[in-house]
Amino acid sequence: MADRRRKDSASGEAGMALLTVLLLVAVMAIVAATALERLTIATRLTANAGALDQARAFAEAAENVARLRIGDLVAAQPGKVTLQGGWLGAPQPLPVPAGTATARVTDGGNCFNLNSVVAANEGEGEENLKVRPTGVTQFQALMRLLGIDDRQAQTVAASLADWIDTDTVPQPGGAEDETYARAPTPYRTANRFMASASELRSVNGVTPAIYQTLRPWICALPTADLSPINVNTLLPAQAPLFAMLLPGQLTVDQARQMLARRPADGYGSTVAFWALPALQKLTPMGDVQAQTKLVTRFFRVEILVDLGGTELNETALIDAQPQKPARLVSREWGEGA
Repeated sequence: MADRRRKDSASGEAGMALLTVLLLVAVMAIVAATALERLTIATRLTANAGALDQARAFAEAAENVARLRIGDLVAAQPGKVTLQGGWLGAPQPLPVPAGTATARVTDGGNCFNLNSVVAANEGEGEENLKVRPTGVTQFQALMRLLGIDDRQAQTVAASLADWIDTDTVPQPGGAEDETYARAPTPYRTANRFMASASELRSVNGVTPAIYQTLRPWICALPTADLSPINVNTLLPAQAPLFAMLLPGQLTVDQARQMLARRPADGYGSTVAFWALPALQKLTPMGDVQAQTKLVTRFFRVEILVDLGGTELNETALIDAQPQKPARLVSREWGEGA
């Protein structure tokens, strides 16, 4: 009996030892699998980071190439930038090892400049920004032409001016700090130029639907100048950007037809442009005539780099003033996989 008990005890101890070993093996397998998974993730992250760094380098190289070509474009016809040469929006493939890169150049001034709803005194920079009624009126007109309700358009335009100007007094229908302080997450007005059109989403009255409607038509140029519309490069599809200059006087269809009849080599002077039969009887307000241009100062460059499934997008704004080297003003990045 004693022998049997000793055997049963030894057998039980052996079974416990085996179970312990199995548990240890299972734990070690889990630890090893976790470590391997983390190592795999870390390897992928490192590879992705390397690919993105390489893609950024290629994008910046493409940006420099585009900047030089823009300089050549502006220098080719001093005092005049037209659509000749087919440069606007044309995809420009660039040689990239183990991938592809494409750049597109468009007129970066043919848009509504959000910063034009204020005026800056010469020499003061952004220290004293005051509401500019002409810019506010043009923004309201553009929104109405795009089908946005008039009351909403008035609220958004006034609130945009309050967002940028440096005082604390709200315009009629506008909003200053006290409005934003009541938000679920309180914030304040910027009281400075917008650096990106995406900032418009923070402005009182701007709904996601309104922003999506406006996004293709707006920009944030680094100046308070009224939107510099180049009548030699503005496309018929962009007719609302010209119709907004003459609110209530020119329809989108009329503006589209006028742009479609533009000479192939563009207009030689703004005087000749405003002397067109379709415009002779119209009365542009304020300094709108000086707002129309024959040259382009700001160019938008969109670059897409694809390296084995790792994609990176860059949008750059180039300042190409006459008699000066074209320079980078700003860039925005976007990436995906």
